[in-house]
Amino acid sequence: MEQQANGGAGLSIASMVLGIVALVLSCCIYYISIPCAVVGIVLAIISLKGQRDGKGMAIAGLVCSIVSLIPAIFVIVMGAALVDGLNAYM
Repeated sequence: MEQQANGGAGLSIASMVLGIVALVLSCCIYYISIPCAVVGIVLAIISLKGQRDGKGMAIAGLVCSIVSLIPAIFVIVMGAALVDGLNAYM
């Protein structure tokens, strides 16, 4: 079987798209953002390790995915603190 010339670019594109989706949804819908970010990180690492095409897109997807985890974790921590604070008054 022959491999496509830019088969690795598909992983890079998927990583970048998932990273952008995770970044956009990270403040509002973190339960979708976190899995998108994790899958984006995995795809970017696979693309970068395999010496495939689309290295720039893989790096962009990796950065977007990692950056999107910061507000998502912040929202989760603040939500937990809010719930804990409300339970203290009840």
